[in-house]
Amino acid sequence: MPELDRDELRAARSALVDTVTRFARTEIAPHVTAWDAAGEFPRALYRRAAELGLLGLGYPEAYGGTPAPHALRLAMWRALCRHGASGGVQASLFSHSIGLPPVLRLAREDVRREVVPAVLAGERISALAITEPGGGSDVAALRTTARREGDEYVVDGEKVFITSGMRADWITLAVRTRDSRGASGISLLLVPGDSQGLSRMRLDKMGWLCSDTAQLRFDGVRVPAHYLLGEEGQGFKAIMANFNGERLGLAAGAIGYAEACFDEALAWAKQRQTFGQPLVEHQVIRHKLVDMRQRICASAAWLEDLAARADDGEASPDWVAEVCTLKNQATQTLQFCADAGVQILGGMGYMRGTVCERIYREVKVVTIGGGTEEIMKELAARQWGIL
Repeated sequence: MPELDRDELRAARSALVDTVTRFARTEIAPHVTAWDAAGEFPRALYRRAAELGLLGLGYPEAYGGTPAPHALRLAMWRALCRHGASGGVQASLFSHSIGLPPVLRLAREDVRREVVPAVLAGERISALAITEPGGGSDVAALRTTARREGDEYVVDGEKVFITSGMRADWITLAVRTRDSRGASGISLLLVPGDSQGLSRMRLDKMGWLCSDTAQLRFDGVRVPAHYLLGEEGQGFKAIMANFNGERLGLAAGAIGYAEACFDEALAWAKQRQTFGQPLVEHQVIRHKLVDMRQRICASAAWLEDLAARADDGEASPDWVAEVCTLKNQATQTLQFCADAGVQILGGMGYMRGTVCERIYREVKVVTIGGGTEEIMKELAARQWGIL
């Protein structure tokens, strides 16, 4: 996509948000309660999102995508989360947003051609597998190994909390290819989902009920060597770079979910009658709604600033630190708005089927995914020279 001036960007954003809003309101929101009960959503939704160009937004045209600046991609995330209001759907439907970038940056061209177009068309599903049962946020301590045997790597180990882990056709896998400890021995390997020796176990969760989240086990899985992404030992740097984009997306999603809580709480407060008048006529309720909106506006303004700086090519230590702290700011905004929304809805806010109830259960995974609050603060402290 050619560089857009301010007016062109505003028009493109408005059109995109309208498209995403219609899609979310008609094809996601009416079904999320039933999908949560079923523990999955239809695989056909991937194709529908692809037909609208949503899966390919921000990806190269040569592979079936539509190049787009962060300002548009994050606007899509925010609108999708606000009007679809199901983290389970968004997490799995867009798991390629963390699975594909390392493939695009590091894979051989023939591998890119094999993998990327089908994922962006909604025909295949991509996932990222980094976290391990014994490692958590300590990526440099991962223990899954990949040893070279001729033209193959043999993979042994386990991964946990993998979004789209049950359905994934392609798994971007973090492995240790050297005996050395720490980050220097880590590589990325693309593993076909039908590989012999790969087993998957579905995990039950507090929220994101329709998103498949899996524990993966690799027992002597043989992967062709040409699926190595980049060179051996380059994985840790690629993983860290990938996290910046993921955290921006999580921040945008958190703001969208906070807006969804605000929308439902405001609508309820206007129509709910208490003591002979609408709930919103009570000052304490109005003030709760104002507090929600205040936090949403502040977080959204910060997101807009960081998106603009990313589109200008900034990747300074200050920018990285702000991405980490924005992720905390946005998820704390979400926590506040989900809690306030449930409180305003009262007993109805405790009932399954309301937006605030669902999001209230899903808040914690957003504060953990992409790096916990504690890890975000630690990274920011290092980038800002505090430590």
